[in-house]
Amino acid sequence: MSLVSSATLLNRIAAACLLAAGCAAHAQGVAQASTLPSTPPPGTMTGAYGQSLQQQAAAEKTAQPAAKPAQADNKPAQDPVSRFLSQRGLLNAAEPSAPSRLLESVRDTASDLVLSAMNFLGVRYTRGGNSVENGFDCSGFTRHIFEMSVGLVLPRRADEQARLNSLLPIRKDELKPGDLVFFNTMRATFSHVGIYVGEGKFIHAPRTGSAVRVEDMRDSYWSKRFTGARRADLKAAADGEGALAR
Repeated sequence: MSLVSSATLLNRIAAACLLAAGCAAHAQGVAQASTLPSTPPPGTMTGAYGQSLQQQAAAEKTAQPAAKPAQADNKPAQDPVSRFLSQRGLLNAAEPSAPSRLLESVRDTASDLVLSAMNFLGVRYTRGGNSVENGFDCSGFTRHIFEMSVGLVLPRRADEQARLNSLLPIRKDELKPGDLVFFNTMRATFSHVGIYVGEGKFIHAPRTGSAVRVEDMRDSYWSKRFTGARRADLKAAADGEGALAR
């Protein structure tokens, strides 16, 4: 065999080997490709920027603190006195200390009398009136409350109540819930009367066209017209009423 023929034969064998290797590599690539999804899952970010965003999101998710469990409402349930004052608008949430002070002042020996008086908030004013059905004027209101609550029968007129010998005159800075407070509203020293409820406020039947309500004695109108206060011995009156009942 000539040298030319031998070289040609070797070239053909090498070409055949290269062709076989190429076919095998192609077949392997096709097989691997068939095991991969044709498209990335929905929402998958591709590329370097997308991968960096995914990594950042995963890091932020890991860094987020666990959600705090809902805290139980630790507010104490309102007792009947608190609830009553709140419903009547006498506990002002904007002044955290004032409600507690008013509440404590109401809860003394005059609490029954004061709460009884507050129960008539909104009853209309009627000149000469002394009942829920007919309405109240100022002295009719105080007379009704004292008689109903502690059994103490007051005179009918405001000036007569102020001059009652069994009532003790007191200064403004000595006021306690249940005390009678008097004002000059008709150019007479004791022409108007109400019941002190604490924290500078009093409850009264003001005038025609109005109704029983709570007002602040520190307002300029009432402050200028205040003429005095009187205190009854409520405990003695209550004890006397109990003795009569027995």
